[in-house]
Amino acid sequence: MTTRPDTRATLYVAGNINVDLIMSTLHEWPKKGTEAMLESSSLRPGGSAGNCALALSALGAPFRLVANQGNDQFSDWLAAMFPESAPLWPTYDCETSLTFGVTHPDHERTFFSNQGHIVRLSMQDVLAQIPQTARSGDWVLLCGTWLCTALYADYPQLLAALKQRGYQVAVDSGWPPEDWSDALREQAANWLPFCDALLLNEVETLGLADAETLDPAALRLLSQMAENAFCVAKCGPEGARLWAKNLTLHQHAEPVDVVDTIGAGDSFNAGFLSALIYGLPPATALKWGVRVAGCAISSSPRRYPDWQSLFGLVEKI
Repeated sequence: MTTRPDTRATLYVAGNINVDLIMSTLHEWPKKGTEAMLESSSLRPGGSAGNCALALSALGAPFRLVANQGNDQFSDWLAAMFPESAPLWPTYDCETSLTFGVTHPDHERTFFSNQGHIVRLSMQDVLAQIPQTARSGDWVLLCGTWLCTALYADYPQLLAALKQRGYQVAVDSGWPPEDWSDALREQAANWLPFCDALLLNEVETLGLADAETLDPAALRLLSQMAENAFCVAKCGPEGARLWAKNLTLHQHAEPVDVVDTIGAGDSFNAGFLSALIYGLPPATALKWGVRVAGCAISSSPRRYPDWQSLFGLVEKI
């Protein structure tokens, strides 16, 4: 059996954690005033940060979930899912952020969300939960960029502060609710120079870069990022691609029977960044990300690969 090596590095995942109520499968939109009965439901922690943290917890990777919380009936339930992280979360006098999602026969999803506590998460909240000085190999992943509105107002200062503390910083912004615009891209240009890794899906990469094809889009974003950064595009069944200085990689995905695609990209983030905090190269990190995402979306209840199978993907440690 492969032994998982020790690491002193930690991954800090900061951003949107909420309650997810997922129901399946909605074959057609019901008429107003009627009721639709669906086959299954699942109540679980969600949001980009929450999905990533669930995968990291299952993998046994060293991480801390950096967040805040509301003070309604869901607050204690959500905190109990992450007992090592939740004691540091500040509490706001508001409802918990909640997402109701339905899946469709083609595995696409539709989400309805309130605002709740995540729009109140602040730069001070995040920095108070992250050590003043990073250890070698530490990463911070910022999730739900456009949804954490109070935090996003200070994004350039937040990323600069994290870099000053010695952290490597990754961002998975997600899709902006107001859609892409030149104003949004101008705002991103203020924090991209502090970003070491950008972890977007294919259409988000095109949207942020305002480009029609993936290679020019990724290279345009990479040119705005920190020195020695890399830009990753998650391409669903096509796997994932990575661009860095003088380096382009493509990791194919093995075909799987898709059961639940919710959090696929967040599961990829967990696998990808877990490899990096173990000191493994980007090529191996891509393999880990694709493997973790593939296991997640093809299982119900959700499962993740064990360490033996992950380290079996490592050519050389």
